[in-house]
Amino acid sequence: MAGLDAPTNDMPLWALQDSNTRSGAGTWRCKECHGWDYQGAEGAYGSGSHFTGFPGVFDAQDESVADLLAKLTGATYPNHDFSVLSDADLADLVSFLQDGQLDVSPFIDAETKAAVGGDGPHGEALYESRCAACHGADGRTLNFGDEAGPEYVGTIASDNPWEFLHKVRNGQPGSSPAMPAVIDLGWSTQDMVDVLTYAQDLPTDAP
Repeated sequence: MAGLDAPTNDMPLWALQDSNTRSGAGTWRCKECHGWDYQGAEGAYGSGSHFTGFPGVFDAQDESVADLLAKLTGATYPNHDFSVLSDADLADLVSFLQDGQLDVSPFIDAETKAAVGGDGPHGEALYESRCAACHGADGRTLNFGDEAGPEYVGTIASDNPWEFLHKVRNGQPGSSPAMPAVIDLGWSTQDMVDVLTYAQDLPTDAP
């Protein structure tokens, strides 16, 4: 985590759209404009309540460090200014934009949100060996939502598989215990899709 106070105002560029009615700190999250699949208006957030019409960042992997820093610190677009982040955090973000993105569109059916080409039994074995200790055998040990609107592993896998793959692949910042990035554990993309396939069968209702 960046160690900063959450902003209370809207991200300045937010005023350029009116289809996404969220406000405050959430409007500063990269994913809210650019999507968990990094494709912006061309991807999973191209419609629905998250739609803003803003472009994705997938092509940023072809840009230079200098150009990306200019875009992140307001030099290119004054209202796209994240210079409050430390130099180290900005460097990490640039590194992710250049080398950390993955096109997951071949692995998720955009209409049904179902995993494509996954091996559920292999995903179950991976889940039991790496995930169940924290999330529980049925994925409901941790509630990411609240009592009125519970959200579990199965909920995210079914409702937002792009978010699921991003978090499995890269970990979850600020979680306790820390959720590891499976790319650091040697998992392949197919391993992640297998776990998604299995997790989409996990329960989404409160126990």
